[in-house]
Amino acid sequence: MEEDLDTSKIKSWRSIITLIVFVLTNTIVLFPFHIPIYLPRWLNNIFLDSLSAIRIIPRRHRQYKEKQSLFMRFRFPLNFITAPLIADLFLLAIKAIGRQEVHDGTLGANHILPIDIMAFFLTLAYIAISIDASGLIRWLAFKVLERGGKVGHRLFFYLYAFFFGLGTFIGNDPIILSGTAFLAYMTRVSSNIVHPRAWIHSQFAIANIASAILVSSNPTNLVLAGAFQIKFIVYTANMIVPTVVTAIVIFPFLLYIIFADESLIPLSIKMHELTEDEKRKKPVNPNIPHARGNAEEEEDMNNEEGKQLSLEEIMNPFLDKKGAAFGAVIMAAALITLLAINASSQTGNEKPVFYVTLPAAFVMFCWDVASGWIHRQETREIAAKGRRDVENARAERELRERGESQSPEILGFEQDMSGLHRRTAERTDDEISFGAANTSLASKTSNSNPDREMPLSVSVLVDKDKFPELEAPGVSSLDNKRLALASSPEPIDSRQTTDTVDEEKRVYRDQQDGPPTLVSLSADLYRWLQETFPTVTVVVSHMPFPLVPFAFAMFVLVQALVTKGWVPVFAYGWDHWVSKTGTVGAVGGMGFLSVILCNFAGTNIGTTILLSRVIQAWQTIHDKSGIPISERTFWATVYSMALGVNFGAFSTAFSASLAGLLWRDILQRKHIRVGSLEFARVNLPIIAVSMAVGCAVLIGEIYIVRGTQPYNL
Repeated sequence: MEEDLDTSKIKSWRSIITLIVFVLTNTIVLFPFHIPIYLPRWLNNIFLDSLSAIRIIPRRHRQYKEKQSLFMRFRFPLNFITAPLIADLFLLAIKAIGRQEVHDGTLGANHILPIDIMAFFLTLAYIAISIDASGLIRWLAFKVLERGGKVGHRLFFYLYAFFFGLGTFIGNDPIILSGTAFLAYMTRVSSNIVHPRAWIHSQFAIANIASAILVSSNPTNLVLAGAFQIKFIVYTANMIVPTVVTAIVIFPFLLYIIFADESLIPLSIKMHELTEDEKRKKPVNPNIPHARGNAEEEEDMNNEEGKQLSLEEIMNPFLDKKGAAFGAVIMAAALITLLAINASSQTGNEKPVFYVTLPAAFVMFCWDVASGWIHRQETREIAAKGRRDVENARAERELRERGESQSPEILGFEQDMSGLHRRTAERTDDEISFGAANTSLASKTSNSNPDREMPLSVSVLVDKDKFPELEAPGVSSLDNKRLALASSPEPIDSRQTTDTVDEEKRVYRDQQDGPPTLVSLSADLYRWLQETFPTVTVVVSHMPFPLVPFAFAMFVLVQALVTKGWVPVFAYGWDHWVSKTGTVGAVGGMGFLSVILCNFAGTNIGTTILLSRVIQAWQTIHDKSGIPISERTFWATVYSMALGVNFGAFSTAFSASLAGLLWRDILQRKHIRVGSLEFARVNLPIIAVSMAVGCAVLIGEIYIVRGTQPYNL
C-alpha cells in the first residue's frame, strides 16, 4: 500500500501519458465522433467476394463503370464503447499498464469487484425490463392519468410521485424506457400543452433522484457500497432522508419557478377522447413486430392521424397481467432476499450479490420463454398480418409519391402478392420455413415480367429482406449508428473526397435472390424469434450491454491512475481541502466535485470508480500517518458522493449518465428534439437546488447520527 501512495511516479513519461490518455478518453466519451478510414477498393472487393463465396453475404454482381474510385471510405466511431477500450490497448502497448492493472480492473481490488457488480446489475436489469415489457408501467401511468384527470397541477404531482415511487424500487432505466414514451404521447395528444419540456425534464430528474435510495437501483450505488463495504440496508437508511426531502422540496420549485408557464403545465389539460368503439378495442402487444400494422408508420409521421394513434397508445394500453404479476413477485422476492442476506452476513464473509439475482433472472427468463411459446400461434398471426399491412402501405405510398397510374404490371404484382399472403396465412406452424416468403415473392415478381424492371417490386423486396434492426441496449440504452464498429463503405472519387455517397456509382449491388446465406438466415431467425418470443427479444434488445465493456475499461483506466501515482496525488489534494474546511467542506466539496466529474469523467459510473479510489487512498494516507479520520467526516464524504453521482445524471451533459443518452434517443424517436444547450440550461437550476437541499439535509443527519470518534474500516 505504501508503494501505491508513492507520488514520485507521476514524473515518469508513462505516468504522464496515462493521465493524458485518461483525460482524452473522457473527452471523447463526452464528445463522440467518427474517424474516416480509407482502404483500397480492390481490398474491399476481395474481402466482400470472399464472404460471398462462402455464403456469408448474398452474391454480388459486378457493374462495370467507366470511372471507379480507388478507395473506399469507412467511418470508425469513437464513443463511450470504443474510446476506453482503445485507451487500454494503447497503455498496454506502451507498457504503462500490465497484468496487475487488468486483473484489478476486471476481477477487482480493494473491495471493488467489477465482475460481481456487472453480473448483479445485468441480472436485476433483466427482471426490471421484463416487468416493463409486460406493460405494467404504461398501465400504471394510464391509471395515474385517469386519477389525475384534466387538472394540470394535480396530474403533474401524481406523475411526479408515481415516477419517484416506482423508480425507488426498479431503478431509473425502466422509468426512462416507458415513462419517457408515455409523456411524449400524452403531451402530443394534448391541445394546450405547447411543449413537453416541463414533463420530460421533471421525469428525468425525479427518476435519477429516486435511484439514490436503494443500492440495487443504480450501478454507481453498487460500486460505492462495495468499495466501502456498506450493507445495503445501512446505505438506504443513510440516503433515504436526504433523497426524500430533496424530492419534496424540488417539486414546488419545478412547478412554480422553473416551469411556471401555463403553456407548459396548464391549469386544465385538454385532451382528445377515444370513442366507445376504440375503448372496447383489444389492446395490441407492442412487443410483437408490426403488431399495429401500418399504424406504427402513421404514428411516426407526426400528423393528426399519428396523434390519434398516440392517444390509443396511452388511453388503451396493453397489459400482460400474468407476466406483470409474476415479474413483480420475482423482483420483490429478489430484493427482500438480497437485503436480508446482506444485512445478516458478517463483514469479510459476504457472498456475491448476483448469487441471488442470477437465479431470479433465470426464472423470469424461463417464464418469458414459456409464455412466448404457448402463445406463438397468436403472435405469429398478428405479426404476419401487420407485415402485410406495412408492405401494402409502403407500396401505395411509393406509388402516390411517384405519381404513377395503376399499370397492368403493378396490378399483376399486387395480385401475386395477395395470393402469396393468402397461402402464407393458411400455413401451419410446422410448415413455416425461413426465407420462404422472400424467395416466393422474388420468383413471382421476376416471372410475371421478366423483360421489364418494376421499380415498385424492387422497393418492396428491399424493405422485406432488410435485416431487422435491433435497438441498442439499455442503455442498456443508445444510437445504433454510434455503437456500430464500422458502417457501410462509401466510395470516394479518385480526385476529390466527399462525405456523401452516390448510390448510382456503386460498383457492386447485392443480389436479392439466390441460395440462402448466413445473413439471410440470421435475418429470418431473428424475425422468427421476434414473432415466437416477443417479450424475450424486446427485453434482450433493451438490456444495457454496452455498459459492460465501458465499465470494465474504465475500471482498468482508473486502476492505471492508481498504480502510476495520480490517485494518491488527488487524495493528498482532497486531504488538504478537508483539513481546511472540515465536515461541512467535505460534504460541499465532494458533492460539487462528483456532479462536475459526471460530465467530464466518463459518466457517473466512471466518476464513482475514480472518486472511490481517491477516498480509499485518502483513508490509507491517514492510516499511515497515524492521524485518523473522524467517522463524521468520512461518512459525510462518502454519502455526499452518493448524492452527487446520482443527481449528477441530470446536470449539464447527456453523457453524464447512460440513462441520459437513452432518454435523448427515445425523445428523438418521438419527434422531440432536446438540444445540448437546452438540456444544460433547464437542468442547471434543478441540479443546483437539488444538491443544495440534499447536502444540507445530509449535513444535519451526519451531525445527529455520527460522532467524532476515529473511523476504522
